[in-house]
Amino acid sequence: MDAKESIARRVAKEIEPATLVNLGIGLPSLVANYVSPDLGVFFQSENGVIGLGARPPEGMEDPDLTDAGGGFVTAVPGAAAIDSAMSFGLIRGGHIDMTVLGGLEVDAKGHLANWVIPGKLTPGMRGAMDLATGAKKVVVAMQHANRGQSKVVQNCSLPLTSTRSVDLVVTELAVFRPTPAGLVLLEHAPGTDIETIRAATLADFEVSPDLSVMSLRPD
Repeated sequence: MDAKESIARRVAKEIEPATLVNLGIGLPSLVANYVSPDLGVFFQSENGVIGLGARPPEGMEDPDLTDAGGGFVTAVPGAAAIDSAMSFGLIRGGHIDMTVLGGLEVDAKGHLANWVIPGKLTPGMRGAMDLATGAKKVVVAMQHANRGQSKVVQNCSLPLTSTRSVDLVVTELAVFRPTPAGLVLLEHAPGTDIETIRAATLADFEVSPDLSVMSLRPD
Protein backbone atom coordinates (compact mmCIF):
# COMPACT_ATOMS: atom_id res chain seq x y z
CA MET A 1 0.00 0.00 0.00
CA ASP A 2 1.49 3.33 -1.03
CA ALA A 3 1.37 6.53 1.04
CA LYS A 4 -1.57 8.10 -0.79
CA GLU A 5 -3.72 5.01 -0.48
CA SER A 6 -3.02 4.66 3.25
CA ILE A 7 -3.93 8.31 3.82
CA ALA A 8 -7.15 8.02 1.81
CA ARG A 9 -8.16 4.83 3.62
CA ARG A 10 -7.65 6.45 7.03
CA VAL A 11 -9.51 9.63 6.10
CA ALA A 12 -12.45 7.58 4.84
CA LYS A 13 -13.02 6.40 8.42
CA GLU A 14 -13.80 9.99 9.45
CA ILE A 15 -16.84 10.18 7.19
CA GLU A 16 -20.20 9.78 8.89
CA PRO A 17 -23.26 8.17 7.24
CA ALA A 18 -25.73 10.38 5.34
CA THR A 19 -23.45 13.41 5.17
CA LEU A 20 -22.51 15.93 2.47
CA VAL A 21 -18.73 15.83 2.02
CA ASN A 22 -16.46 17.90 -0.19
CA LEU A 23 -13.32 16.26 -1.56
CA GLY A 24 -10.48 18.50 -2.70
CA ILE A 25 -8.45 17.83 -5.81
CA GLY A 26 -5.55 15.42 -5.93
CA LEU A 27 -5.04 13.06 -3.00
CA PRO A 28 -8.36 13.91 -1.26
CA SER A 29 -10.31 12.73 -4.32
CA LEU A 30 -9.06 9.18 -3.62
CA VAL A 31 -11.12 9.02 -0.43
CA ALA A 32 -14.29 8.23 -2.42
CA ASN A 33 -12.74 4.90 -3.41
CA TYR A 34 -12.83 3.69 0.21
CA VAL A 35 -16.29 4.81 1.35
CA SER A 36 -19.06 2.21 1.13
CA PRO A 37 -22.10 3.26 -0.94
CA ASP A 38 -24.22 1.86 1.90
CA LEU A 39 -23.28 4.86 4.05
CA GLY A 40 -25.45 7.17 1.96
CA VAL A 41 -22.72 9.79 1.67
CA PHE A 42 -22.92 12.39 -1.09
CA PHE A 43 -19.62 13.85 -2.26
CA GLN A 44 -19.66 17.44 -3.49
CA SER A 45 -17.25 19.22 -5.78
CA GLU A 46 -17.19 23.02 -5.90
CA ASN A 47 -17.42 23.04 -9.70
CA GLY A 48 -21.06 22.04 -9.29
CA VAL A 49 -21.54 18.31 -8.76
CA ILE A 50 -23.25 16.59 -5.85
CA GLY A 51 -22.96 12.81 -5.90
CA LEU A 52 -19.43 12.14 -7.06
CA GLY A 53 -18.38 8.51 -7.21
CA ALA A 54 -15.03 6.81 -7.51
CA ARG A 55 -12.71 7.37 -10.45
CA PRO A 56 -13.90 5.54 -13.57
CA PRO A 57 -11.99 2.57 -15.02
CA GLU A 58 -9.50 3.51 -17.72
CA GLY A 59 -11.30 3.97 -21.02
CA MET A 60 -14.65 4.74 -19.35
CA GLU A 61 -14.02 8.44 -18.67
CA ASP A 62 -16.75 10.96 -19.49
CA PRO A 63 -15.25 14.31 -20.56
CA ASP A 64 -18.30 16.11 -19.18
CA LEU A 65 -18.00 14.60 -15.70
CA THR A 66 -15.00 15.89 -13.74
CA ASP A 67 -14.11 17.19 -10.30
CA ALA A 68 -12.93 20.73 -9.60
CA GLY A 69 -9.41 19.85 -10.68
CA GLY A 70 -10.49 18.41 -14.01
CA GLY A 71 -9.99 14.80 -12.89
CA PHE A 72 -12.45 12.25 -14.24
CA VAL A 73 -15.09 10.98 -11.82
CA THR A 74 -18.28 8.94 -11.83
CA ALA A 75 -21.72 9.90 -10.53
CA VAL A 76 -23.84 7.86 -8.14
CA PRO A 77 -27.62 7.38 -8.52
CA GLY A 78 -29.33 10.58 -7.43
CA ALA A 79 -26.40 12.82 -8.37
CA ALA A 80 -27.10 16.40 -9.39
CA ALA A 81 -25.38 19.12 -11.38
CA ILE A 82 -25.70 22.62 -9.92
CA ASP A 83 -24.31 26.02 -10.82
CA SER A 84 -21.37 27.67 -9.06
CA ALA A 85 -23.61 30.09 -7.16
CA MET A 86 -25.49 27.26 -5.48
CA SER A 87 -22.31 25.24 -4.97
CA PHE A 88 -20.57 28.05 -3.13
CA GLY A 89 -23.81 28.92 -1.35
CA LEU A 90 -23.70 25.45 0.20
CA ILE A 91 -20.08 25.95 1.23
CA ARG A 92 -20.36 29.49 2.56
CA GLY A 93 -23.70 28.77 4.18
CA GLY A 94 -22.21 26.07 6.39
CA HIS A 95 -24.05 23.17 4.74
CA ILE A 96 -20.97 21.03 4.01
CA ASP A 97 -20.57 18.51 6.83
CA MET A 98 -16.91 17.81 6.10
CA THR A 99 -14.23 18.77 3.63
CA VAL A 100 -11.02 16.90 2.86
CA LEU A 101 -8.28 19.21 1.63
CA GLY A 102 -4.71 18.69 0.52
CA GLY A 103 -1.96 20.70 2.15
CA LEU A 104 1.36 22.34 1.42
CA GLU A 105 1.91 23.05 5.13
CA VAL A 106 0.04 22.66 8.39
CA ASP A 107 1.47 24.27 11.51
CA ALA A 108 1.37 23.54 15.23
CA LYS A 109 -1.73 25.71 15.63
CA GLY A 110 -3.57 23.80 12.93
CA HIS A 111 -3.34 26.55 10.33
CA LEU A 112 -3.41 25.32 6.74
CA ALA A 113 -1.47 26.67 3.77
CA ASN A 114 -2.50 25.02 0.52
CA TRP A 115 -3.33 27.54 -2.18
CA VAL A 116 -0.16 29.25 -3.39
CA ILE A 117 3.64 29.15 -3.37
CA PRO A 118 4.93 32.71 -3.83
CA GLY A 119 6.81 33.15 -7.08
CA LYS A 120 5.27 30.11 -8.73
CA LEU A 121 2.46 30.05 -11.27
CA THR A 122 -0.83 28.97 -9.69
CA PRO A 123 -4.31 28.46 -11.15
CA GLY A 124 -5.81 30.41 -8.24
CA MET A 125 -7.29 29.73 -4.84
CA ARG A 126 -10.32 27.88 -6.23
CA GLY A 127 -12.61 26.92 -3.34
CA ALA A 128 -9.96 26.24 -0.70
CA MET A 129 -10.50 29.41 1.34
CA ASP A 130 -14.28 29.01 1.35
CA LEU A 131 -14.08 25.34 2.30
CA ALA A 132 -11.46 25.79 5.04
CA THR A 133 -13.68 28.45 6.58
CA GLY A 134 -17.20 27.24 5.86
CA ALA A 135 -17.22 23.45 6.24
CA LYS A 136 -18.33 22.05 9.59
CA LYS A 137 -15.28 19.78 9.79
CA VAL A 138 -11.95 20.25 8.00
CA VAL A 139 -9.61 17.30 7.51
CA VAL A 140 -6.22 17.71 5.84
CA ALA A 141 -4.98 14.72 3.86
CA MET A 142 -1.36 15.14 2.78
CA GLN A 143 1.93 13.31 2.58
CA HIS A 144 4.13 14.00 5.58
CA ALA A 145 7.02 15.49 3.62
CA ASN A 146 7.84 16.98 0.25
CA ARG A 147 11.28 16.10 -1.09
CA GLY A 148 12.39 15.22 2.41
CA GLN A 149 11.10 18.44 3.97
CA SER A 150 8.39 18.11 6.60
CA LYS A 151 5.02 19.64 5.72
CA VAL A 152 3.99 19.58 9.38
CA VAL A 153 5.75 22.71 10.65
CA GLN A 154 5.92 24.89 13.74
CA ASN A 155 4.71 27.97 11.84
CA CYS A 156 3.55 28.15 8.24
CA SER A 157 5.93 29.97 5.92
CA LEU A 158 3.44 29.98 3.06
CA PRO A 159 0.31 32.20 2.88
CA LEU A 160 -2.49 30.80 5.02
CA THR A 161 -5.67 29.48 3.46
CA SER A 162 -7.76 30.41 6.50
CA THR A 163 -7.24 31.76 10.01
CA ARG A 164 -9.41 28.90 11.26
CA SER A 165 -7.59 25.82 12.54
CA VAL A 166 -8.32 22.50 10.86
CA ASP A 167 -9.86 19.65 12.84
CA LEU A 168 -7.59 16.76 11.87
CA VAL A 169 -4.37 16.13 9.93
CA VAL A 170 -3.75 12.74 8.36
CA THR A 171 -0.44 11.74 6.79
CA GLU A 172 1.03 8.34 5.94
CA LEU A 173 2.92 8.45 9.26
CA ALA A 174 0.47 9.92 11.72
CA VAL A 175 -2.87 11.39 12.69
CA PHE A 176 -2.71 14.73 14.54
CA ARG A 177 -5.43 16.77 16.21
CA PRO A 178 -4.70 20.50 16.53
CA THR A 179 -5.62 22.02 19.90
CA PRO A 180 -5.12 25.51 21.39
CA ALA A 181 -2.03 24.11 23.12
CA GLY A 182 -0.60 22.58 19.94
CA LEU A 183 -0.69 19.33 17.98
CA VAL A 184 -1.58 16.05 19.65
CA LEU A 185 -0.48 12.78 18.09
CA LEU A 186 -3.51 10.47 18.13
CA GLU A 187 -2.34 7.59 15.92
CA HIS A 188 0.81 6.31 14.29
CA ALA A 189 1.09 4.22 11.14
CA PRO A 190 1.72 0.49 11.46
CA GLY A 191 5.46 -0.13 11.83
CA THR A 192 6.16 3.52 12.74
CA ASP A 193 7.13 4.70 16.22
CA ILE A 194 7.00 8.07 17.97
CA GLU A 195 10.72 8.72 17.53
CA THR A 196 10.44 8.27 13.77
CA ILE A 197 7.54 10.71 13.63
CA ARG A 198 9.38 13.30 15.75
CA ALA A 199 12.43 13.05 13.49
CA ALA A 200 10.24 13.59 10.41
CA THR A 201 8.20 16.48 11.85
CA LEU A 202 9.21 20.14 12.23
CA ALA A 203 6.35 20.94 14.60
CA ASP A 204 6.30 20.18 18.31
CA PHE A 205 3.55 17.81 19.40
CA GLU A 206 2.24 16.02 22.45
CA VAL A 207 1.38 12.34 22.47
CA SER A 208 -2.15 11.32 23.39
CA PRO A 209 -2.40 8.95 26.37
CA ASP A 210 -4.74 6.95 24.13
CA LEU A 211 -2.24 6.70 21.27
CA SER A 212 -3.21 3.93 18.86
CA VAL A 213 -2.17 2.40 15.56
CA MET A 214 -3.85 3.71 12.40
CA SER A 215 -6.46 1.29 11.11
CA LEU A 216 -6.36 1.02 7.32
CA ARG A 217 -8.81 -1.85 6.88
CA PRO A 218 -12.37 -1.24 5.69
CA ASP A 219 -14.95 -1.01 8.47
